[in-house]
Amino acid sequence: MSARIYQRPKNAMQSGKALLGEWLLDFAPAEARHPDPLMGWAGSGDTQVQVTLKFASCEAAQAYAAKHGIMAEVHATPPRRLKLQAYADNFR
Repeated sequence: MSARIYQRPKNAMQSGKALLGEWLLDFAPAEARHPDPLMGWAGSGDTQVQVTLKFASCEAAQAYAAKHGIMAEVHATPPRRLKLQAYADNFR
């Protein structure tokens, strides 16, 4: 079983910084998705994809993965870059 550990990204519609400190552990899909013959919806028998675990720190998520024998890959969060701009810059 493999998983990825990452920090929740900020939503494009979000101006605040709530829930940005959480670290998430998502499981990788074990089998491919296939279309349902009746409805045509994509689905699979793998239920681990629906599970998302939340942790307070990256170390806690790595410790959980190590304890349960999950091969986890940590994805680093890119640094935030602020574009400081004055309103008058729109008219130059």
